[in-house]
Amino acid sequence: MKFNVCVAGATGNVGRTMIKILEERKFPVDRIRLLASSRSLGKKLVFRGAEIEVEELTLDSFEKNELILSSPGGSVSKWYIPSAVKAGALVIDNTSAFRMNSGVPLVVPEVNPHAAFKHKGIIANPNCSTIQMVVVLKPIHDFAKIRRIVVSTYQAVSGAGIAAIDELKKQSKALLEGSQYEPSVFPHQIAFNCIPQIPQKKAFSDNFYSEEEMKMVNETKKIMEDPTIAVTATTVRVPVVTGHSESVNIETERKLTRTKTIAILKEAPGVTVMDDPENQVYPLASFAEGKNSTYVGRIREDISHKSALDMWIVSDNLRKGAALNAVQIAELFL
Repeated sequence: MKFNVCVAGATGNVGRTMIKILEERKFPVDRIRLLASSRSLGKKLVFRGAEIEVEELTLDSFEKNELILSSPGGSVSKWYIPSAVKAGALVIDNTSAFRMNSGVPLVVPEVNPHAAFKHKGIIANPNCSTIQMVVVLKPIHDFAKIRRIVVSTYQAVSGAGIAAIDELKKQSKALLEGSQYEPSVFPHQIAFNCIPQIPQKKAFSDNFYSEEEMKMVNETKKIMEDPTIAVTATTVRVPVVTGHSESVNIETERKLTRTKTIAILKEAPGVTVMDDPENQVYPLASFAEGKNSTYVGRIREDISHKSALDMWIVSDNLRKGAALNAVQIAELFL
């Protein structure tokens, strides 16, 4: 079986990574088309050694039985995806446009692969920070039932796009040289700084949580298929190019020791345990960059609670946090 594959939003960080992962994993592509806005018309990207010219994304871009890996931004997805589904295509969408729709599966293949087969033309790819967290927490939840999650994220600028990477690099250079570089992508200086607001240009909700924080709250419950899990999140943008890190505290119904937790996670699909603190072995964003696994370490029993654990989770946000997860969803249908 081979697929006609279309990558929408092909020239962005996630789109380019999707193309790379399709090639790396030898996904059975018969024909590939690369779509983006009119600004990218005529650009060329390489797939399997061949240069592919980027086409303009329009309402008439799609064909029956085509697999679409989509990451053009939420508003664009809302605009074109209904037409793609009507044309008979299957869309795996990386934006937040459809994630919380009741009829749209929200899928992480290591966690809830069965949900993908309930689709009606659209499968949603979760938020990058949510994906890496639930991959680690699902096997713990299955064994000990998680009652509450408290997560603080340290998110790389690549999650905000190519322009955000450019701003971090140029701003860092300017500050080191003693000059100024006024931010345009972020609301404040990102170089040598941390910004507790994601997305960077959207207001906080009435409950004073950011949009990213509420994504983690709501998506976790949907993916884990357990609305009783209490979740609270603080999401922070940090001056790292690629690789999201998370400090996670969980309370469980059944008491878990550090030793048992490590044993559970060593058997978990998609998870790599890096936990030897005496020798400074723990996950780092710089180590995770370019890799497909989700890494967990600093696992310890919470000294303030009789049935709680702390851990540190790291993953490449462009890979497992976005493009890889989308391709893995597509692989469920092979």
